[in-house]
Amino acid sequence: MDLRVLGSAPTDPFLSAADLFETEYDLDKPVHVTVRDDPDERTWAAHYDDRHELNISRQAATSAMGRELVLHELAHMVRYEEQHASHIQSTEEALYLALSGKSVERRKLAHCYQIANHMKDIYADDITLSLGLAEKLVHFLESELARAIAANPGPSPWPNSRLVTANADPEITAVNAAFALALVERHGLIDPDHRIYDLAHAAADDAPDVELSAFKERFRSLSDDPTESDYRKALVDVTREYAIGTNDRGGPAAAD
Repeated sequence: MDLRVLGSAPTDPFLSAADLFETEYDLDKPVHVTVRDDPDERTWAAHYDDRHELNISRQAATSAMGRELVLHELAHMVRYEEQHASHIQSTEEALYLALSGKSVERRKLAHCYQIANHMKDIYADDITLSLGLAEKLVHFLESELARAIAANPGPSPWPNSRLVTANADPEITAVNAAFALALVERHGLIDPDHRIYDLAHAAADDAPDVELSAFKERFRSLSDDPTESDYRKALVDVTREYAIGTNDRGGPAAAD
């Protein structure tokens, strides 16, 4: 794998991630890494005809989760090169199909994009977890879910949270909890008495209109290699269930 860190930045987290990544996977295109000084810059990947780009803050790159953040984005690049349905489906198209003709609050529309990202993350984490990163990921999910539930979560010890946003809304927090449970159950990472279940149910109690078990099952049961049509339907269905409270049969979603 051709990985190039641009500008002055510590190379250890990137080289460590690349070494572990290459034990099982490879990329056809080079990866250009840009390390940004803004500590609030989120980690994200972009894809071009001749390269992938990884953007990450210096704080995130040098944190305890630095290697894992890099591996997660490399996994997204693998999915993109594979032309996996989850990574070539337009989120905007799926949201249009799901919500056309419906009136949806701006906050819920923003949440729908986060839900779409969760579905992509399921497939990226199928790769990262195959590299043996379970313990740290479970700790990360547990910590971030606890912060999201707290009234004043404060600064995160884990950069680039996937579960906490400013002024976390109870409804999307409950969906985020469902995602966390789905991910750990999908890979058999925890025992039934793990604390994350108590946290998830606390999140669900704060959002009675969100059915935790239903969203968990939607994330957990995503097939490994769906067709483009099947993946589009899954994304449309979960969007409708969250944004307008209807399931894939067109009826009202069940209450928690």
